[in-house]
Amino acid sequence: MNIGIVGLGLMGGSFAKALRKYNISTKLLGYDHNEEHQKQAIELNIVDSIVTIDQLKSCDVIILAIPVDAIILFLNIIGEISSTTTIIDLGSTKELIVKQLPNHLKSNFIPAHPMTGTEKFGPSAAVDNLYEEKIIVLCDLDICGEIHKQKAIKIFETIKMNIVYMNSKEHDIHASYMSHLPHVISYALANIVMEHEDPRNIISLAAGGFKDMSRIAKSSPNMWTDIFRQNKHNILDGIEIFEKQMLDIKQMLENDDYENIKKWMLKANSLHDIL
Repeated sequence: MNIGIVGLGLMGGSFAKALRKYNISTKLLGYDHNEEHQKQAIELNIVDSIVTIDQLKSCDVIILAIPVDAIILFLNIIGEISSTTTIIDLGSTKELIVKQLPNHLKSNFIPAHPMTGTEKFGPSAAVDNLYEEKIIVLCDLDICGEIHKQKAIKIFETIKMNIVYMNSKEHDIHASYMSHLPHVISYALANIVMEHEDPRNIISLAAGGFKDMSRIAKSSPNMWTDIFRQNKHNILDGIEIFEKQMLDIKQMLENDDYENIKKWMLKANSLHDIL
């Protein structure tokens, strides 16, 4: 297959590496609005050549590894494509993308969310095994043509991903807790420390716990602003629930209720029995 990758950063670059590793693509074509990313993607052998949007239409598969607002824009400017061209998006939100999908692309389109990533971005962040043994959520496949559904499933199975199916609304609720709320908390923690700590103390005292909690605060603000906008209502619900948890621990501390604090922490410990 000829496969086009739109967005040549961490997600798109790593996907291209997976396609090469498992010999899925005959030719890998790349598109990115950032000229430096184009240059790096060629130098790093992530794609074979850089093409225009019109040239992407000749591909058997187009992978959209770009911010979620950009996915909606792309789908509205690409125009008519072949009935055999499959478009797969890798966005972190799904419901609004599906709702704004042009009618003429509904059969061709596979809404997908790989539950993987790092805080790094750009072509140099691409890694060989980002997708292997990770979850890929496929949404609303009832609107997709069978040829595109089977093509996408085969690609994800070949690169050794574990497929989960759900509708886009359900996906966005789950993603708000598992991915989006943790980013909100990480950004907030980083800002608290930046506002209340001397940089010298941060350098000398920041240890494993803080580094683990704040790591994803290095993620791209451009990408995450789009995600927060598209999944606003679910994230707000998550923040309210988180605030309730903070209020509970605050009250337990004020009341010296260490027995219930211990129970509260033990309940949290049990999460990792599941994971």
